[in-house]
Formats: sequence, structure tokens, C-alpha cells
Amino acid sequence: MKSFYLTDAGKVRDHNEDSVIIVKNNEGSYLMAIADGMGGHSAGEVASSIAIGYLGKHFKETFINMSKVDAVNWIRDAVDAINTLIFQHEKTHPESKGMGTTLVMAVLTKEYLLFGNVGDSSGFVMKDEKLHKVTYDHTLVNLLVSAGELTKEEASNHPKKNVLMKALGAALEIDVDIFDCDMDITEILLSSDGLTNMLEKQQIEKVLLGEGEVEDKVNRLIQKANNRGGTDNISVAYLVREKEGDGK
Repeated sequence: MKSFYLTDAGKVRDHNEDSVIIVKNNEGSYLMAIADGMGGHSAGEVASSIAIGYLGKHFKETFINMSKVDAVNWIRDAVDAINTLIFQHEKTHPESKGMGTTLVMAVLTKEYLLFGNVGDSSGFVMKDEKLHKVTYDHTLVNLLVSAGELTKEEASNHPKKNVLMKALGAALEIDVDIFDCDMDITEILLSSDGLTNMLEKQQIEKVLLGEGEVEDKVNRLIQKANNRGGTDNISVAYLVREKEGDGK
């Protein structure tokens, strides 16, 4: 496996509220995750770091010999625990009231690939040199598109396109979307909306299919998003699976 992750404040924001991680445990399973925090007085970066800090440690300590069903429950329980931690932090830090975070994650083992998602950070896979979005954005405009009240084109330019319908820290009960993915894929990409609001899926795909190492491609994606305005923090986590016999 080859993997790399990076986060960048972008060209407009004066600080970065995203957190990102890729971690491999002792049995060779991988966790990738991105959290895009929100809330004033730096509360967003606290919320996202609570999410990613908990996930990384929890994965290394508890994700052992899990069946797919166990892993689905592990994702649900981890999201519930993070949500509780965010509310507990708010209670002891009143200045952080209203903080929250998106969360997208992928868990890759030798037997299965699962994605978990709350909010509008994105999870993609590459299959047969085509990039496919796995996750569904929990946004107001996506809800309106699903209801037939907006077209996809109208949604992409809608003034409320960043209004979230779901986030960690927004409600005491949280429901995480979980996707069971085909294992016949070559690459996994996670990103915050700082990337997907600046680049179309085809533009992201072109970079990933181009020349260069994983680090080069992640840097190129962030550079392109910044060149187009960099209006938000930009985070990318990228993993390329080894081919049979590579042994990487």
C-alpha cells in the first residue's frame, strides 16, 4: 500500500479547522478519516481534532480480527463516542458552544472495505480507471435535489449549498451512513469540501490517473484547489492498493 495525507488552510481562511489521518494497525488494516470542523473561536478545529484523535487511537487499540458485521458496529459506536465527546467538551468549555464537525472514514482490511459518513466530506474509489463517489452529502441542497426541487446544476451554484443537515455535535442522536464497497478497486480518496467545491470529479480523476507518486498527486490536488480560489480548508487522504505480487 502507498498512502499520503495533507491538509491546507487554503487561500481565504486564516486558520485550518480540518483534521486528517491515515493509520495502519498491527494486523495490516487501514483507517483513513477526514473531519471538517465548524464553530467560532477555534471550536471547529477542536471538534475535528477530537474526532480524528479519538478515531486513530481507538482503531489501533480495538480494531482486531473484526468481521464485516463487527466493523460496521465499530464504526457506529466510534461515531456515537465522538459525538458524546464533543457534547462533553461543550459543557466544560461554554465558549465552544455550537461546535461540530463532519466525518468521513474508510476502513480497509484484506476482506472488506467500508465507508462511514456524516456531513459533506467525501469518499471516493477508483475502479477501472474511473473515479466513483461512494458517500452522500448531508446538505440541504442534496435533500432538495433528491426531492426533485432542484437540479444538480442549480444545486452546485445555490447560495445555501454548504448548509449541513447532519454533523457530529449537532444532535445528541447521530446516524452515520455506512457503505459496503466492492473490493475490486485500486484507490481510495477522502476529501473535505474544500477540494470538491473547487474541483469537479473529472478534474480530480485526471490528477489521480496522471504521472507521479501519491504525495505528488495529493499536493497537485491541493494546489489546483488553491489556484481556483482556495475558499475553504482543503484536506485529502489518498491510498493506492498494491497490485498482486507487489508486496508493498
